[in-house]
Amino acid sequence: MLKNIFMAVFIIFFATACDASTKKDADKKIERLTDEQIYEMMKKFAEVFEVMREAYVEEVDERKALEAAMHGMLSSLDPHSSFLAAEDLKEFREKAHGEFGGLGIQITSDKGAIRVISPIDGTPADRAGIKAGDFITHIDGEQVGGMTLSEAVKRMKGKPGTKVKLTIMQSRGAPKTIELTRAIIKVDSVKAEMREDVAYIRISDFGARTVRDLEAAIKRLNKGKTKPTGFVLDMRNNPGGYLSAAINVADMFLDGGEIVSTRGRAKDDIDRTFAKPGDKTKGLPIVVLINHGSASASEIVAGALQDNKRAIVMGTKSFGKGSVQQQMPLGDGTAIHLTIARYYTPSGRSIQSKGIEPDVEVLQSRVEVIESRRDIFSEATLRGALDKDNKDKDEDESDRIRLGEKNDYQLIRALDMVRAMSRMPGKGKHND
Repeated sequence: MLKNIFMAVFIIFFATACDASTKKDADKKIERLTDEQIYEMMKKFAEVFEVMREAYVEEVDERKALEAAMHGMLSSLDPHSSFLAAEDLKEFREKAHGEFGGLGIQITSDKGAIRVISPIDGTPADRAGIKAGDFITHIDGEQVGGMTLSEAVKRMKGKPGTKVKLTIMQSRGAPKTIELTRAIIKVDSVKAEMREDVAYIRISDFGARTVRDLEAAIKRLNKGKTKPTGFVLDMRNNPGGYLSAAINVADMFLDGGEIVSTRGRAKDDIDRTFAKPGDKTKGLPIVVLINHGSASASEIVAGALQDNKRAIVMGTKSFGKGSVQQQMPLGDGTAIHLTIARYYTPSGRSIQSKGIEPDVEVLQSRVEVIESRRDIFSEATLRGALDKDNKDKDEDESDRIRLGEKNDYQLIRALDMVRAMSRMPGKGKHND
């Protein structure tokens, strides 16, 4: 019996055991095991499993215990490596295709705690005011300490219409408990519209339909009555997604040059990707908006446009998730999600743990108007001044804050930057 258990476990674990032994630790020397030592460790694992299933106080769910062991081994490498059970793999694929159930929140493991990468636009988590960087301390009153990431995700998911309580710790203030109603999360990753003379494009994640939807949006904006003088690409709180989608999105704004390189464990394991000729935005000025909730694929796009001098990056420093995960199916409906490489920007900057630094730092702020147009002193306010020739009606003060700009200081700054750039010599021309 022991031999059969050992052989089954050995076949599953051997390929990743070597990877686990190569995890770099700044304070500890990596111990490399011989094949004989690995065999003995696997034998010990099988003995522990056998004792547990026979002597534990309650009957053991053997499959669940083995899957937890595999997940524990992989998650010890980094927060993004994991074992995906059949149910987890199904949920991952549903999410990748743009529709899934839950709260609409991207989370990660941070030193044993559960931390929010970002809420997804228009979801229950977003509407409840959950922000990037928040910590989740309790789910339905139960502490998350000791929960795996997948366990926390499962606790938050459920039948649409049902409720769940989350206790949130934010950077300021005391912890607060909020009740959210679960819903079917439909991810429309691309939203685009004209903001007066500037094309505004919001990408909330990089899914299976992102590239197609973005290309259609750019075509529609370019063919509208008002021709854009430039573009704002908003990737704030974008947690990432497919590497291929990030590459294709960056390619739409470039006419050449490197987009990203991935570098694996071996020194010569470097893969570089380059843009093809054909800038969909016709060389118009671009401002990219990022913040601390911008991660992974969104950082690749921002870094590519920044290093190729194609865009001004504004906002705040990004999240710094610069590692590549590959999904490796095991043939039985389960899979391994394993970190295999790191991302580097065209100039050779590592994104991992460093993030993308904006060219112009703009902290999200509340803007208070402290003067009105009636108070502004000018020639026109002098008694007896000559009337102006242009009799056009004065600009309505409400124009400046329409289309959701009122409370979004970063977006206001980005739109103003594009307008300023479009007035520079050689910029702002739209060639049909």
